[in-house]
Amino acid sequence: MRGKLVVGNWKMNGSLAANAGLTGALLDGLPSAQAVAKRTIAVCVPFPYLGQIQAALTGSAIRWGAQDVSPHRSGAYTGQVGASMLVEFGVSLVLVGHSERRQLQGEEDELVAAKAAAALTAGVTPIVCVGETLAERDAGATPAVVLRQLDAVVEMLGDMLGRIVVAYEPVWAIGTGRTASPDQVQEVHALLRKRLRAANAEDVPILYGGSVKAANAKALFALEDVDGGLVGGASLDAKEFLAIAAA
Repeated sequence: MRGKLVVGNWKMNGSLAANAGLTGALLDGLPSAQAVAKRTIAVCVPFPYLGQIQAALTGSAIRWGAQDVSPHRSGAYTGQVGASMLVEFGVSLVLVGHSERRQLQGEEDELVAAKAAAALTAGVTPIVCVGETLAERDAGATPAVVLRQLDAVVEMLGDMLGRIVVAYEPVWAIGTGRTASPDQVQEVHALLRKRLRAANAEDVPILYGGSVKAANAKALFALEDVDGGLVGGASLDAKEFLAIAAA
């Protein structure tokens, strides 16, 4: 069954002191246990802070995850982090294919799919990110782009597909203050849902990411095929992030 999921992506932000303050504020401000039970709240943090976050959040209603994972189990891959290593720090979620990695690190669809497969093999849920640039949207290529990105994962995962989460993040709306309109969001989410349904994975949660804020979260989360959000900058503000989750 599709669940409600709100994930904070801290990106390359944080310090030991700042993280302690943020996690403390999140725990202090959590809604009632009954409300939390209706949704899942998580944060994806930089690798160096996984131990700190594990210690801070263990036993709480907040899950934690990583921002990337290697497609390899182990070996001579300097600088990479394997899924089994993440498991040792209590990680249950990991971002794969975030637009910033696709653009800045040149990650292609097949690599993203391999990372998703590696995560699942270790028991970690991959949040597979898909989305188009402004130029691609203006060219009318949004459906082709997001389906190409998703299809690479569908093809590689096979029967494991139903265990992933998908996040639609229009590149032009990430960190820009611009947000896709509800109609634009629902159109793409419905397209992704249709493709997942054809692959017998209709219940995979689909999150929206792209300048999600408390002010627009309620309208976005009310859409038929939106199951939550992947929240960037706003996740660094405990009050704002919890307000988004409450929406």
